[in-house]
Amino acid sequence: MTFLRLCTLATIGALALGACSRNGDVPLLMNASARQDSPDEFSVLPTQPLQAPPDFSALPTPTPGGSNLVDPDPRASVVAALGGRVSAERTGSVPAADAGLLAYAGRNGVTPDIRTTLAVEDEDVRRQGGGRILERMFNTNLYRRAYEEQILDPQAELQRWRARGVRTPAAPPPPQN
Repeated sequence: MTFLRLCTLATIGALALGACSRNGDVPLLMNASARQDSPDEFSVLPTQPLQAPPDFSALPTPTPGGSNLVDPDPRASVVAALGGRVSAERTGSVPAADAGLLAYAGRNGVTPDIRTTLAVEDEDVRRQGGGRILERMFNTNLYRRAYEEQILDPQAELQRWRARGVRTPAAPPPPQN
């Protein structure tokens, strides 16, 4: 077999392999950890130091899969870091101070299955923005191209709102001509 035929067959084989579709899978757009052989260093959380309880008879009954007193609580840490009340976050209900905000946000009605609807629509967008042969072969990032039609240009939006007379105090001042 000649060298040219061997190169041609290797190229055709590589293209055929790269063109294999993933019909049942949801397209992956962010491929940062696609080839990872080691543990995920971000999934390891330090625990709080062990402490002896003041009264061993008052300990709660252990529940399988439940939380431990020394387990980290990332949500509570974020709430505390942002100046919120951890007690309000743990109740799971809306505080009375936010009832007006919640009523205003839901003034036009609430769709109970919005997460499912958005997940289906997002999967359709990702399937339409599926990769090309070389993008799949070299495991490139397709996120921006898949959502390109939905990306807002911040400068164009700023100009549009300013043209309507809306104050934009957080944005840089308009250029002086």
